[in-house]
Amino acid sequence: MTATRPRILVVDDDPGLLRLLSIRLTAAGYEVDTVESAEKALAHLSVVLPRVVITDLRMDGMDGMALLGAIHERHPTLPVIILTAHGTVPDAIDATKRGVASFITKPFDSKALLDQVEQAMRAAGSSEAAGAADDAWRKGIVTRSPVMEELLNEAKLVAGSDASIFIHGESGTGKELLASAIHKASARASAPFMAVNCSAIPEPLLEAELFGYTKGAFTGALRNHQGLFPAADGGTLFFDEIGDMPLSFQAKLLRVLQEKRVRALGSTEDIAVDVRVISATHRNLEAEMAAGRFREDLYYRLNVVTLEIPPLSMRREDIPLLAAHFLELLAERSRKRIRGLSHEALDALVKAQWPGNVRQLYNVMEQAVTLCTTPVIPAALIHKAIRDKPAEIPPLAEARNNFERDYLIKLLQVADGNVSRAARLAQRNRTDFYKLLHRHRLDPAIFKPQR
Repeated sequence: MTATRPRILVVDDDPGLLRLLSIRLTAAGYEVDTVESAEKALAHLSVVLPRVVITDLRMDGMDGMALLGAIHERHPTLPVIILTAHGTVPDAIDATKRGVASFITKPFDSKALLDQVEQAMRAAGSSEAAGAADDAWRKGIVTRSPVMEELLNEAKLVAGSDASIFIHGESGTGKELLASAIHKASARASAPFMAVNCSAIPEPLLEAELFGYTKGAFTGALRNHQGLFPAADGGTLFFDEIGDMPLSFQAKLLRVLQEKRVRALGSTEDIAVDVRVISATHRNLEAEMAAGRFREDLYYRLNVVTLEIPPLSMRREDIPLLAAHFLELLAERSRKRIRGLSHEALDALVKAQWPGNVRQLYNVMEQAVTLCTTPVIPAALIHKAIRDKPAEIPPLAEARNNFERDYLIKLLQVADGNVSRAARLAQRNRTDFYKLLHRHRLDPAIFKPQR
């Protein structure tokens, strides 16, 4: 597989400097995107997430420091290098306090700039040589979503530590897949990765399954059984749906996490275990703690670092990519020659609600491939498999119209139907405001208080 070149975004309102930076960075082996303003940079980041951003400090409109703040609100681990001809000690100190990767003054030395880029990438968990081999840990996670890329950047960073990780996400978002990827990116990759679904094991069997048991420990214990904790020694143990773990067992798990020792049922000896714990749930554990169904001390033991997996509805740009990936796998497995999806079928996938997230998308594609008798999957098979209403992705004119109507209704409610007051709140004159009301067929009288 050919190594992908690390991508860098350069932001500067000087076209000449943009060209110069692009030439030098491209020659050094980077993929370079250039934009002339901070506003365009933020729009670009909503589509493609680079490894590093290099931005000028002084620009018309939003400046480099404001851009830094906006980037770190959305992508906290994305390194930003500030480049300026107006560098001062206070600027550098302020930039450093606010999380800038480095601060370089123009005219810049090319080698120094390249060194700073490599240093920033290394600190963020990647390097200039990043490519197919570097991305092997995340194989199977198919995405081009900047939100997912930021999540994977965070996962790669935390994989280098032994901190306990808590993954939160809706059912079907791929929590176990992410946990496995973190294990593969860690120093424990050569040791076992064990997964246990806490909602799938009855409470009486949970202790035996996790800690093990000796022959004769209970009726039916005909031989010694190694539990998941000893089996995962040196590796990672993933607790899926940790929110469903019985309250009575949570104290036992907390003791094991604190002492790093387990005792099999029927045994009198403790066994030392070195296990990294990753847990996940779709439940709100804060609410579970408030209701007394989850121990607060266990929660803070497990939740050292939190990773949030976005639902599929918030990463719709991944739907065509995931659909094509699943189609390739399923067509090969079923030995069918299916070239792809019709345009209407793909539109139906993108517009669907996806309450079951990626797992539901896989199931839809599996049903469509199974029933398909043509080289291209038609929309009818997708609609049949989805069995739900399309998500709200109306045309732009319709969305604007709906927003405007809802906005006018809210104003009239606040103003108790007083058009003059509502027009002042909207900062429009009464004549224009009446035209808007007429366009949307809204009668101010129905919003006046009943007498």
